[in-house]
Amino acid sequence: MKKITILIPVYNEFNTLEKIIKKVEDANFCGLEKEIILIDDYSTDGTRDLYSKIPHKVLYHEYNQGKGAALRTGLKEATGDIIAIQDADMEYDPVDYEPLIKLIVEGRADVCYGSRLTGGKPSRSFMFHHLLGNKFLSLLTNILYGATLTDMETCYKAFRRDFIQGIEIKSNRFDIEPEITAKVLKKGARLYEIPISYYGREFSEGKKITWRDGISAIIALIRYRFTD
Repeated sequence: MKKITILIPVYNEFNTLEKIIKKVEDANFCGLEKEIILIDDYSTDGTRDLYSKIPHKVLYHEYNQGKGAALRTGLKEATGDIIAIQDADMEYDPVDYEPLIKLIVEGRADVCYGSRLTGGKPSRSFMFHHLLGNKFLSLLTNILYGATLTDMETCYKAFRRDFIQGIEIKSNRFDIEPEITAKVLKKGARLYEIPISYYGREFSEGKKITWRDGISAIIALIRYRFTD
């Protein structure tokens, strides 16, 4: 494996975008060549004015569609042997990606998740209802799919390109996380988890996911257990 594609969905991240791109550029991804693709999901806060200073491919949505739609757009353009997902905020640190990538490079894993809930790494205290929601969704995933995941909702997911591009992604919004998890588990992925750091935001700091997304995640987990 020679190249990794890092997909960065972006929606109104003016304050953090340049910082997170610098972190991705500086991080070591097992020495792989990096292809960084940004997908702007119709930002309206001035984020789009930053792209003239960013030397990476930028794909644009002409109206807001959601994280799932952004990843679907990015996957069509990805050319790396490994695909990784990076949010455009500062909640996750790209230096944590290397152990995940290593398992795929070594041929041990098809998919690797970064878990915020296994301990051993810095983790800002979760909002209580978010923590309960994450634990419940992971438990429901394990019951429905016979898995042992600790953090299904994590952003940090890395895939062999041939594995993830063989999966049709239908979700447009944050229900992309349960859909991808459901489909990789049903496909029999060799899926590993590795502890990662988490520097979570409050809603006042720009956090976007809400309890409504939790309901959508439950529906998606049940739906994709019995359908494609």
